[in-house]
Amino acid sequence: MLLDAAEKIVARCGPDALSVRAVATECGVSTRAVYSVYGSKEAMIAALGNRAFAALAAAIRALPMTSDPMGDVVATGVDGFRRVMAARPALFAIGIQSSGVDDTARAAYLPAADEAFELLLARVARLKAAGRLPHHEVHEAAVQFHALCEGLAALELRKLTRCAPEDEEWRARWTQALRALLVGFRVAEVDSAGRGPVVRA
Repeated sequence: MLLDAAEKIVARCGPDALSVRAVATECGVSTRAVYSVYGSKEAMIAALGNRAFAALAAAIRALPMTSDPMGDVVATGVDGFRRVMAARPALFAIGIQSSGVDDTARAAYLPAADEAFELLLARVARLKAAGRLPHHEVHEAAVQFHALCEGLAALELRKLTRCAPEDEEWRARWTQALRALLVGFRVAEVDSAGRGPVVRA
């Protein structure tokens, strides 16, 4: 109940509005009751960060592995990352973007973040095994994929007051952008001085 209230406050008013007192007021309890569970605002933020990456990991695990590794990676972005972001923007703000999060709170949910990233790595590794990452290592490709997802999410949240996972226009925009990135992985590499891309036929 307390963490649900914290998530609602962030969704409604932004990360800066989160406090022990605000959560207590939202739940109709004393601040002492909140402190007895979480101990501090930072501990609540850490719990929200863990919740964010647990939700992301659960969304990715729910996606089937098919015979199309590229389609599976795109689905990880569109039906995994985007679905969590659109349905629960407060978790995106706290967990993914670390808005208003200090180093101690961030460190507390890094293991959950690493676990979710490992699921992405496993899917990107299938691209490598299929010969679709000839010029990139799996980890670097996954980092770039995540960066594009985060950028798309931030843009969508700025454009819309409330995102909807089933919004077909934004689903198509994500799908096209992520596919373009993955296709680009097959044909481009940077030169030895890092100035790329060098396009290969």
